[in-house]
Amino acid sequence: MATQTGQKPTLWQIDISHYSEKARWALEYKGVDHGRRSVLPGTHIPLALVLTRGAQPTMPVLRIDGENVGDSTAIIAALEARYPDPPLYPSDPEDRARALELEDWFDENLGPHARLLPFYELIQEPDLFAEIAAESVPGPLGKAKPVVGAYARAYTSIRWGAGDGEAADRAREAIVVALDKLEAELERGEGEFLVGDSFSVADLAAASLFYPLVVPPEGPLPPDLPRPPALERFRENLKDRRGYKWVEETFRKHRRR
Repeated sequence: MATQTGQKPTLWQIDISHYSEKARWALEYKGVDHGRRSVLPGTHIPLALVLTRGAQPTMPVLRIDGENVGDSTAIIAALEARYPDPPLYPSDPEDRARALELEDWFDENLGPHARLLPFYELIQEPDLFAEIAAESVPGPLGKAKPVVGAYARAYTSIRWGAGDGEAADRAREAIVVALDKLEAELERGEGEFLVGDSFSVADLAAASLFYPLVVPPEGPLPPDLPRPPALERFRENLKDRRGYKWVEETFRKHRRR
């Protein structure tokens, strides 16, 4: 599918970012042919500011029809306007409002915590962090594991406070609250979807933002990649919950490649 300008869209991204995963999922779900440019975390901030003329300091950013759209929510809205089929926004106005409300809730109440906790646990395991960081950076940088690992520890501590034990405690609590919220919304519905009777932006947002915890095979990280023992213990306590299994099933059924 071509854009209005006939140029292929380009997604500027951070490979392991769950917000980038949210945008990638939307692009692939809609079958949009696009290119990708992966950037090193940290360097993405000035680049995002340049691309969006100061509007957004974060990735992902989608260049489409000569416009640079920052923020995963805005990217999905831009895609929905240009590529309405298959839809991510429900046609019913009430369902659409509810789906957008849930997208925003998980963006704000799950996303930051699902990012911070894995980084906190990785900081406690420097060798493991170096290995994972090397797998996650673009190009030949991955060959310099010690340097990349030290950079990752410093960057995540400064950028998100990932070295703060109290913040990690709050993140664990927030993730459980988000799982409670997910399961409550599933109870409200009549099937496998959070809103209505089909896959929507609400399902995509909740599942993609839970991916750093669940690590489904269809996600951006290899499922066999080693993980911090403390994070594994936290995951083990949640694996039998309906919401956790729902994330796995949603990736399996709806994450097209």
